[in-house]
Amino acid sequence: MLSTGSRAVPWAAVIRRNTLREQLADALREEILAGRLGPDGEFTVREIAEHYGVSATPVREALVDLSAQGLLDVEQHRGFRIRQFSADDYLAMIDAQTLVRDGVLAGGPVRDPRLAGPDAFTSIRRRAAAARQAAEAGDLDILIGYDLRFWRELDALLGNPHIGEFLDRMRVRCWAFTVPFLRRAPELVHELWTGHLDLADSVERGDRADSERILREHRAHALRLAERLTAARPGT
Repeated sequence: MLSTGSRAVPWAAVIRRNTLREQLADALREEILAGRLGPDGEFTVREIAEHYGVSATPVREALVDLSAQGLLDVEQHRGFRIRQFSADDYLAMIDAQTLVRDGVLAGGPVRDPRLAGPDAFTSIRRRAAAARQAAEAGDLDILIGYDLRFWRELDALLGNPHIGEFLDRMRVRCWAFTVPFLRRAPELVHELWTGHLDLADSVERGDRADSERILREHRAHALRLAERLTAARPGT
């Protein structure tokens, strides 16, 4: 039993509550990235709780988590609003990822050998193959999920969860910026990055030079996409 003041709370209840919080955060993140949550970008805890058929507490906790990740803004006395990122935000996030990656690469090997076993790369390659297939098919909903999982598992090989958490937040925010433009300009979908398997192969081989090359290409692709997205923005 977990003691909270004069009241005892079963561990199982805490675990269930935390799991529901995480599940709601994951589901709401997917809804945001898919552009399906709130046509005007605003919603309340009550609306989300009624939609998912749950109490307000785990919803509020999940929304606070997403706010901490930078996906939501809190509207005073109104609820939550999906955060809108600018092209400048997007470019700054790309730069932030590059600085962290360069620092990691300068610090030594691109993976922790204690974590980079065959099972890890089997899973990474599975994510990579699914992401590439979705990118080539222009299926954004499938791509986003597998792309984020691919990078999370690859980052985990560094053995530093704080770096992985930072990079994951930047990628989620980058998707939050790009997805609305990609859905309005479907021809851009066919220009999505498909180098997941190549990067997985180079990291598995321990080929640092090739990994650096692919990461540079990934950054260059993101910058080109930013130019195309900005040019395709209505009113510009």
